[in-house]
Amino acid sequence: MHFQKESTMKRKFLLLLIAAIAPVFSFAQGCITVFSEDGDKFFLVLNGIQQNNVAQTNVHVDGLPNEFYSAKIMFEDAGKPAISKNIPTKDAGTNQFADVTYKIKRTKDGELKLRYFGATPVPVNYNPPPDMFVVHYGQPIAPAVSSVSQTTQTTTVTNANPANANLSVNGGGVNMNINVSDPTNGGGVNMSVNLGDANMNMNTNVTQSTVTRTTTTTTTSSNDGYNNTPPPPARTGCSYPMDFSSFSSAKKTISGSSFEDTKFSTAKSILSANCVSTDQVMEICNLFSHEQTKLDFAKYAYSKTTDPANYFKVGNVFTFDASKTELNEFISK
Repeated sequence: MHFQKESTMKRKFLLLLIAAIAPVFSFAQGCITVFSEDGDKFFLVLNGIQQNNVAQTNVHVDGLPNEFYSAKIMFEDAGKPAISKNIPTKDAGTNQFADVTYKIKRTKDGELKLRYFGATPVPVNYNPPPDMFVVHYGQPIAPAVSSVSQTTQTTTVTNANPANANLSVNGGGVNMNINVSDPTNGGGVNMSVNLGDANMNMNTNVTQSTVTRTTTTTTTSSNDGYNNTPPPPARTGCSYPMDFSSFSSAKKTISGSSFEDTKFSTAKSILSANCVSTDQVMEICNLFSHEQTKLDFAKYAYSKTTDPANYFKVGNVFTFDASKTELNEFISK
């Protein structure tokens, strides 16, 4: 009897525990990154919702709660056909939400295709590169903004055919002649008046007129979509490296690539959103087969390292002294 009561209490406790932690898992979200290998600008549409209002070459969408999204790539060049594909938001190896990256590349026949590039753990504090468009799924993107300015210009124009008025008084008689020249209609007006009075002479010339012109200039400026939210502060240094679980997943993703250049690009993609320790850099370097790839990655990873004072230890991964010397010279600069 006592055993049954204890068992019942354990089951209730387990159910309460599951109920408590379930909301935590329900808020897990993934990311999708799409970039153009050859710089073809495009619009990304997820589940019928356009993500960027200006064509881009590199788009990152976060806050994705579903496991799959129907993606459509529409190119700025209307002559290029659209691409449609279902994109997962989970890493197939870990079944965890991830930052899944696809690239647009050309086949040997010149056809544009959307290909899987890699998956990395969802970054905690994402620091996007300057050429990346970042948008939070479900939030409206900023529309293009137009501005109109009006300029008023005043111009003085000299009349080539002025109006002349002549008045003369001679010995008791007044002769008044008024000539108005109209170059547009080609006509004139003459008037004469006779009076008996003193002597008088008067000449009047109208030589210029003022014309006011109003010019309206419309200037349109667009929001290019970069940093749809306020721009992140410039990185001044890394304070903490990737945790054990995230780093293990990252290594598994890198080593899962068949080609050296794919491993290298995947490792760079991971470090674009994460920081690492010197020891972690050494572990990643040892995943590469070629000395030059190790050296290139060691140079790239230096600015992402949390303990640069220990970076001298990275020299131990190289076979040749020339590689160690080159890395030391790079760091010193």
